[in-house]
Amino acid sequence: MSDRVYIFDTTLRDGEQSPGASMNTGEKLRLATQLEKLGVDTIEAGFPAASEGDFEAVSRIAGKIERAEIAGLARASKSDIDKAWGAVQHAAKPKIHTFIATSDIHLEYKLKMTRDQVLQAAIEAVRYAKSHTPTVEFSAEDGSRSDPDFLCKIFEAAIEAGATVVNLPDTVGYAIPAEFSELVKYVMAHTPNMGKAILSVHCHNDLGLATANTLAAIHAGARQAEVTINGIGERAGNTSLEEVVMTLHTRPNYLPMETGIRTEHIYPSSRLVSMITGMMVQPNKAIVGANAFAHEAGIHQDGVLKNPMTYEIMKPETVGLNRNIMVLGKHSGRHALRDRLKEMGYDLSAEELQLVFGKFKELADKKKHVVDEDLEVIVTEGILRTSEVFKLEYIHVTCGSTVMPMASVKLAINGRSVKDAAYGNGPIDAAFNAIAELTGAQSELLRFSVSALTGGTDAQGEVTVRLKENGLMALGKGADPDIITASAKAYINGLNRLEYLKTHPVEKAQHV
Repeated sequence: MSDRVYIFDTTLRDGEQSPGASMNTGEKLRLATQLEKLGVDTIEAGFPAASEGDFEAVSRIAGKIERAEIAGLARASKSDIDKAWGAVQHAAKPKIHTFIATSDIHLEYKLKMTRDQVLQAAIEAVRYAKSHTPTVEFSAEDGSRSDPDFLCKIFEAAIEAGATVVNLPDTVGYAIPAEFSELVKYVMAHTPNMGKAILSVHCHNDLGLATANTLAAIHAGARQAEVTINGIGERAGNTSLEEVVMTLHTRPNYLPMETGIRTEHIYPSSRLVSMITGMMVQPNKAIVGANAFAHEAGIHQDGVLKNPMTYEIMKPETVGLNRNIMVLGKHSGRHALRDRLKEMGYDLSAEELQLVFGKFKELADKKKHVVDEDLEVIVTEGILRTSEVFKLEYIHVTCGSTVMPMASVKLAINGRSVKDAAYGNGPIDAAFNAIAELTGAQSELLRFSVSALTGGTDAQGEVTVRLKENGLMALGKGADPDIITASAKAYINGLNRLEYLKTHPVEKAQHV
């Protein structure tokens, strides 16, 4: 049995199905580039049949990525498979991932099909996908709640039809590790031609067991793990890439298997996903959380100082937490900035560098040192965002214990300057009221959160908002040393994303 575990990353497909985590094409391209640098074996770039925007993003990723397989998701239908192939056909390593539900509850209530009909649909889908590309994956949606013998039967048929990977998903996060391990063993033992394909698992985290179930499946013989960065995904999320990879890396005595992941790129990848989606990583998150390598208790600190392995089972540097000692400030030039951005993975054109350099100088005049997190914000806001209908030109706020908070705001709306003032319960509320008046926004503010990008009193404040309007949800992000300005930027960014969604509707894919 192979000691290699293949990493199938679905951050761009299943991860994007996290409420409010939609990404535009530029952001998807940037993340796909980082995933290739991380060393994942397969990038599931999207669901091409879901929307023209998804098709375009998958197609552009397929044309750019050279080493990783690029997979397009497709239901078990010729039209979906044609769309998927149309998007991935230019990839160096194209892959079609087709699926159909196999549990009795899905067959009865969702598909209205019999087992024989599902079996035939799976065979036809795999065979048709195989006519386009030699690399085909078949998934049995809701596999963990399916009859084990029917799973074996449909996997046998899919492999016979040409599937090179068969996937057993725990679609609704229902499985228990010991139970899932036994199911994997049963399927491997009772699928006669399983030796001709790789068995994959795709687990959801509804009971907080996605990583545990995935590792149990690997121990039982599965050799592909379907994961997302930071564990983002539908509902409670997916199996976390960093948790699976670092468990295999840290515990080879129990799980003697390797991946192709370059672990030093784990933290930068985590940070990029957080920056793009606006979904902040909880401080106590394993591997990539802010507290993952922090020690406050005196006895822990004493032990770590004497030997880090007393309380750290991994070195922070292993996941990319080592810090570059180069300090950028207002006296730094384009060359130093360009080199630092290249080290961070941003290979910018001359025009993009000029734009970023201007914003860098503006920030350097406000704070003494500009760190990597600051540069990420500059690049993300300056280059990777959707086109701006609304742009902040000016904000002035008066507030205090003896005055009514009031904000004066000047915006450019499609290039035309407008201004207004409004009162509020506080300075941020006043700013939001003024912006809403100017833009005619009818959106509901669902979430407002503030965090500091770095330590120090001159740290940039990062604000994330979630807005909802007529069933559409969008995240907005803004950063600035002034927290009120950061809040205004975040609100405007969210409104711009809502405007983008109104003209580029994203139909969410069915999830595996």
